[in-house]
Amino acid sequence: MSPRGFHGTIVHSLGPSNLIILENALLVLDTDSKIAHLIEDIPKEDVLSTLSSLDVSPPPTPEDVRFLPRGQLLIPGFVDTHNHAPQWAQRGLGQSMHILDWLDRVTFPNEARFRDPAYARRIYASCVDGFLRQGVTTVSYYGSLHAEATNILADTCLAKGQRAFVGKCNMDRNAPDSYRDADAGASLRDTESCIAHVRRIDPSGALLRHVLTPRFAITCSPELLEGLGELAAANPDLPVQTHFNEAAQEMAFTRELFPGFGGSEADLYRHYGLLTTRTILAHCCYMSEHEMEVVRELGCGVAHCPVSNMTVGGGFMAAPVREFLRRGIVKVGLGTDSGGGFSSSILDAMRQALVASNAREVMSEGRDKGLDIGEVFYLATLGGARVCCLDDRIGNFEVGKEFDALVIDANASGVMTMLEDHDSARVIVDKFLLTGDDRNIKEVFVRGRSVKP
Repeated sequence: MSPRGFHGTIVHSLGPSNLIILENALLVLDTDSKIAHLIEDIPKEDVLSTLSSLDVSPPPTPEDVRFLPRGQLLIPGFVDTHNHAPQWAQRGLGQSMHILDWLDRVTFPNEARFRDPAYARRIYASCVDGFLRQGVTTVSYYGSLHAEATNILADTCLAKGQRAFVGKCNMDRNAPDSYRDADAGASLRDTESCIAHVRRIDPSGALLRHVLTPRFAITCSPELLEGLGELAAANPDLPVQTHFNEAAQEMAFTRELFPGFGGSEADLYRHYGLLTTRTILAHCCYMSEHEMEVVRELGCGVAHCPVSNMTVGGGFMAAPVREFLRRGIVKVGLGTDSGGGFSSSILDAMRQALVASNAREVMSEGRDKGLDIGEVFYLATLGGARVCCLDDRIGNFEVGKEFDALVIDANASGVMTMLEDHDSARVIVDKFLLTGDDRNIKEVFVRGRSVKP
C-alpha cells in the first residue's frame, strides 16, 4: 500500500522564480491520494502527534508515514510536454541532419513500422516504462499515424499508470506513400475513432486524453487542418499539439505551401482554429513580435525542447525562453522530443535549457539573461503542468492537488556528485538536478500509485 504521509525535505515550485525547499516538512494525503496538508517545520518526534490533530478521515497511522532521511527528497513528477513515442527505438540516429532530411531518411521509415500492432506493443511498453523510470509522470505523446497503434499506446499508458495525452499523428501529404494518411477524410475518421477509444477506456479522464495532433502544416492539407479545427471546436476538452517555428528549413517550406499567411505560422494555425488555451506549440525557436503576441493573447503553451533544438534541425536553435517568461502570460514547459535529440531525460532537458539560455544571452548581447536552476525546475514541473492545462491537478504540492511525485535518493550508487556532511538542502537539490540520473529516482507516484517499473 502506498504511503499517506511523507516527512523530510520536500521541494516544489510556486512559480518561475519561486523554488521552495522545505526541511522537516510533513505532507499528508487523503484517501483519494490528494494532498490534504503540507506543513512546514515539524520535527520528526512531533509527526505522530501532529497527525492525530489533523482533520483527515481516517487519520493516517504511524505505519502510513514515510520518513525521508538526509539525502532523500520528495519532488513533483516531471512533465514532458513534447514527446514522439514511436521514436523511442531511433533515439541517437540522424543527429546533425537538417530536419526535413532527418524525417525522410530516419523518422518516417521508422514510424511506418507501427503499422504492425505487435511491434507497437513491444516498443510502446518499453517507451512508457523508460519514461516512468526517469520520473516522467505526465507526457504529451505524438503517436504514429496508425489508429490501432495509437490506441495501443493509450492502453499501455493506462495499464502502467502514466498520465498522458495521446495523439494520432495527422499527415496526408509530403510524406512517403508508405507513411501518410490516404486523404483528409481518412485521417479525420481515424482521429475520431482514437478519441472514442480513449473516452471508452478512461471515461473520467483520470489519466488519459486524446490530443489533436497535426504533425505540422507541411504534412497537412488545408482540408485536414480545417477538419481538425472543427474537431477542436466541437470537443473543448481536447488539447491540440503541433510543431511551430522549429527550424529555418521547415519554416521556408511552410511559407511555400501557405503563401497567404505572410510567413506567420501563428496566423496559419489561428485561421484553422487550432490555437487555443489548450494548444501545445513545440519548439518556437524563431518568434516575431506579432507571433509572440498571438501566442500570449490566445494563451497557448510552449514546449521548449533544447536537446533536439541543438542536435537536429540544421543550426543552433535557442528558443527565447527568457522572453516568454518575461511576458508572464506565455506558458512554457520542457519537452524531451524523444528521437529528436540524444537524450530522453527531463534532467538532461533541464541542463540543456541552461546551456541554451546562456547561448541566448550571448546572442542577444545580454538582453535575454540566462535561466537559473530554479527556473528550469519550474519548467520541468509546474510550468509543464500549465502548458498542459493540468496545473489545477498537478505540478506542485499545493493542497487539493493529486499526488504525482518522485522520491529522490541523492546517496544512490551512480555518477551523481557525492554528498558531503556540510551540504545544505539547496546544495543537495542542485547536485541532483545537475548531475543525477534515473538511478537516483527511487520511487515514482502517479495519483498516489507507485508506478516505477
